[in-house]
Amino acid sequence: MDRYARWNALLELLTDSGRVTVEDAAEKLNVSQATIRRDFDQLAQQQMITRTRGGAVANGVSYDLPLRYKTAKHSAEKQRIGTAAAALVAPGMVVGLNGGTTTTEVARALAVRPDLGSTPDGTQLTVVTNALNIANELLVRSRMKIVVTGGVVRPQSFELVGPLAGGILREVTLDVALLGVDAIDVTLGAAAHHEGEAAMNNLMVARARKVVIIADSSKLGQHAFARICPIERVHTLVTDAGATDETVIAFQHAGITVVRV
Repeated sequence: MDRYARWNALLELLTDSGRVTVEDAAEKLNVSQATIRRDFDQLAQQQMITRTRGGAVANGVSYDLPLRYKTAKHSAEKQRIGTAAAALVAPGMVVGLNGGTTTTEVARALAVRPDLGSTPDGTQLTVVTNALNIANELLVRSRMKIVVTGGVVRPQSFELVGPLAGGILREVTLDVALLGVDAIDVTLGAAAHHEGEAAMNNLMVARARKVVIIADSSKLGQHAFARICPIERVHTLVTDAGATDETVIAFQHAGITVVRV
């Protein structure tokens, strides 16, 4: 296990328990206590955790992990979801795409689709995004038009937020918004941990003819701090096979098409 994989595992342990000792972490990760102490010190220097005598405690990490520490969680499911969501995109569309690990997989799937070049009338696929890493993933396709909103970068997710970003979104129309979320519930709707991200996502919803929520099964039936949109605005939910039949039926009864992969 390399350093970044250990850090991800340590942060997940803190997410679950809020506190972990050097001894427990070393045993769970099958590494030396000296290695864990170094990892704790380095994570504390990045203000990801708070160091304690003999261990560490969560420092806001359990609520909103930075994107670079989330990539290993449910990775196989997210790749399948990303491929399925990308299949909903047709040539010539204008697509909104926010930030996150699952939407990164959508971007990667879009980038390798050979059919998304110009249509016979010369119309390009256009992707509007407020995430710097999403734009970077898509730059490998020179024939794809990429529109990046302005705004202030939020380092945890690489997303651009704030009034500067909103100005551009208010001037465009999207055929479909493909949105990764932190939670989606039949009653509470789709939500994000951070209010700035939720506000940007809400603007994409307002400018989109169709809204597709992209979420692995761990996020279904959950809730988060800031609402993105009510469930009535969601047309399609793309999730993984871990979603139970009961959960899927509840979303279907709410009028949502569920794609389970």
